[in-house]
Amino acid sequence: MSPLPDHSAATMPAELRVLVLAGGLSYERDVSLKSGRRVLDALRSAGVEAEQRDADIALLPALSADAPDAVVIALHGATGEDGSLRGVLDLCGVPYVGCDARAARLAWDKPSAKTVLREAGIPTPDWVALPHDRFSELGAVAVLDRIVERLGLPLMVKPAQGGSGLGAAVVRAAGELSAAMVGCFAYDSTALVERYVPGMDVAVSVIDQGSGPESLPAVEIVARNGVYDYAARYTAGLTTWHAPARLDPQTASEIAATAVAAHRALGLRDLSRVDLIVDADGRPHVLEVNVSPGMTETSLLPLAVQAAGLDLGNLLATLVARAAARG
Repeated sequence: MSPLPDHSAATMPAELRVLVLAGGLSYERDVSLKSGRRVLDALRSAGVEAEQRDADIALLPALSADAPDAVVIALHGATGEDGSLRGVLDLCGVPYVGCDARAARLAWDKPSAKTVLREAGIPTPDWVALPHDRFSELGAVAVLDRIVERLGLPLMVKPAQGGSGLGAAVVRAAGELSAAMVGCFAYDSTALVERYVPGMDVAVSVIDQGSGPESLPAVEIVARNGVYDYAARYTAGLTTWHAPARLDPQTASEIAATAVAAHRALGLRDLSRVDLIVDADGRPHVLEVNVSPGMTETSLLPLAVQAAGLDLGNLLATLVARAAARG
């Protein structure tokens, strides 16, 4: 994979003012605040005038009184990823980095996104989406038995909407499925149960600096307990990352192409992060696509940016300039 160009922040329009939105009220608030701080520091290091604000009751009055030239959404969870905030920004006429509200809604709902990916010929593990109400109405035992019969074991259970590995669990025995479903329903009213594909966990960030979406080097994720859950993501020492991933060139190329295809299929723009499993035969399987990737010190997109030899501040400045031009 050829090196990506590092577009200079010198191309930024003079006096461009940027607002970084971080925080929110989701389970991922703390991570979002860390992402926001990293984005703010990176933009300022690139010479961009930027400030950080929470997405709270004071936001809309602030936008009306003194709208920025562009917004960077560093919110995780529903606030930043379900499309609703993007729709409000559209109503306010404020441009932002990242996909539009429609595409965000699609990517946020994992079963819907997986349907689109499957229709586009992009591999993703077989699954069933089960709302809590149906789970109760149809009888938990009967439903669980049918899931195991249909999808086999092991299984991955996770919220249909959500991120950071919250509520996710690997089920290796039929007797573990009930507890995994209960844990999942604590974070979402719908559980996504999919066939567990053993292999290498990788994340491929996709960026568009003006010449179309391109993949950054894949990041390999090695979680000590075998599951990249919330603790593994944000607790020091529980996970090791390899950037670039330890893949042969042909497999790396196929994974990169799959990630870009997923980005395109979901109608995304500017940036995204595609999470995949590479099985023992080197075949990629897309698990989910994130439209507001984490930006903390241990987040995967910044690791990929560094592996590509790019500067995070300059990259964000380029994306901000593109967003401002759309406005």
